[in-house]
Amino acid sequence: MIAFLQGKLTGPTPTCVVIDCHGVGYQVFIPVSSYDKLPPAGHDVKLLTYHHVNAQDGTQQLFGFATPPEREMFLLLISISGIGPKLACNILSSASVTGLRSAIAAGDTKTLSSLRGIGKKTAERLVVELKDKVGAEPQLAPKTVADPKLSDAMLALVSLGYKQADAQRAVLAAVEVLGAGASVEALVRAALRST
Repeated sequence: MIAFLQGKLTGPTPTCVVIDCHGVGYQVFIPVSSYDKLPPAGHDVKLLTYHHVNAQDGTQQLFGFATPPEREMFLLLISISGIGPKLACNILSSASVTGLRSAIAAGDTKTLSSLRGIGKKTAERLVVELKDKVGAEPQLAPKTVADPKLSDAMLALVSLGYKQADAQRAVLAAVEVLGAGASVEALVRAALRST
């Protein structure tokens, strides 16, 4: 198993990076929360990793995390039936580790089921199977963008170079101006104009 990778960061995008480890480039899928913590391209980086091998076709993928809590939450998420590595990465891109822990500990299936790719039954499984395994941090409010439209708008801004927290603030500000019925494109345009 590959526990971590350390090398030069090349070709970073919000969901995938390439790390040059002594002339070998490793493609690593990452959540947006880890992207926010990356140094500029060309600098040294160290990512904790999870090496996934698909049992059906033998394909291999690496998933990377900037912090131990992100990797720990990822491992908890993929332990749930119906949640694979890609979906777990998407969940971590839509909600902070603190927010997920709080929602799971509080049994907040409404918030969990509003995350991209999580339905009501999967949200209920998350609560039942992980409630005793996560420590809630009730003093901190969950940081989630639960509406898929808002999440898509936020990810679009991140892909344009915004930090996740800045993208979230800009999208929420755009919703206040345009209303909840605004399209993803309208939200992105309004967020770009306001910054």
